[in-house]
Amino acid sequence: MAMNTSIKGVLCGAVAAVTLMGGMATAQADTWRYAFEEALTEVQGVYATKFKEEIEANSDHEVQLFPFGTLGESADIMEQAQAGILQFVDQSPGFTGSLIPEAQVFFVPYLLPTDTKELNAFFRTSKAIHEDFKDLYAKQGLELLTMFPEGEVAMTTKKPVTSPKDLDEVKFRVMTNPLLVETYKAFGATPTPLPWGEVYGGLQTNIIQGQENPTSFIESTKLYEVTDAITYAGHNNFTTAVMANKEFFDGLSDADKKLVSDASKAAFDYILDYQKGLEKEALDKIEAAKPDMVVTVLTEEQRAPFKAAAPEVEAKFIEMTGDSGKAILDQMKADLKAVEGK
Repeated sequence: MAMNTSIKGVLCGAVAAVTLMGGMATAQADTWRYAFEEALTEVQGVYATKFKEEIEANSDHEVQLFPFGTLGESADIMEQAQAGILQFVDQSPGFTGSLIPEAQVFFVPYLLPTDTKELNAFFRTSKAIHEDFKDLYAKQGLELLTMFPEGEVAMTTKKPVTSPKDLDEVKFRVMTNPLLVETYKAFGATPTPLPWGEVYGGLQTNIIQGQENPTSFIESTKLYEVTDAITYAGHNNFTTAVMANKEFFDGLSDADKKLVSDASKAAFDYILDYQKGLEKEALDKIEAAKPDMVVTVLTEEQRAPFKAAAPEVEAKFIEMTGDSGKAILDQMKADLKAVEGK
């Protein structure tokens, strides 16, 4: 009897050891879920694909990608990331503004440069992004991995726009972002917050008459089919942010933290290079598909009244966010000054 008990103990120990080893193996090769706001072939999807490739090439982990619509709208994937259902999420500060009001700074018009080299240098080196925003995102249970630009924002409308008067009574779709609402009020339009999934139909049925996005996104989503004019006012560049659930990230080994950080940096470099010439190619495709599309690049004189609205929006931003927002804005201006001419 004693002998049987002893054998039983050995077997139990062996089973426990195998179970533990199996658990360790599982911990070493996890599946991570990553959702974003665009299609797989669009800029966020290309970044995510490169990130996935880097993770999988340098570890036994797997990254599952969830393009727009597969897990809901932008608000849904953010909730899932905060709850830990998703390990990674890519969301524009435009949607994060309700969660992190200071993130709305990216919608202060004419703050970011139109020069691509300066813009990219800013995103690489900005203290506001790499330190200040990291702290703000952390307070919301998110580890900010990177932010990157997605292209100059263009307005698409039913009629050509050369001045704020042309936006009078135009119902202009904006993201659910208070500062973007203030921007288009200041530009003379009637801002109309709508989820992305309703934009094409809204333009088609004339519920809205305008929207803004980078040219590559306008082309890939065929928004040019339901609008007749594209206007470049030089007022902004679309920014997006890649985040991890902070509890998940903090629980990673040092090696896996480095893995994620390195993959994020590699994908950042890749996406900046990938975007060279992308907007021009997209505009060429739009003009080929719709030759009567009216394309207007505003002159400095035509931009002047739009630029004159910027201080009003900036004041609204500070009013909304207080000392914290002003500190972020001041730091961003210092960061932008540091990259001038680079």
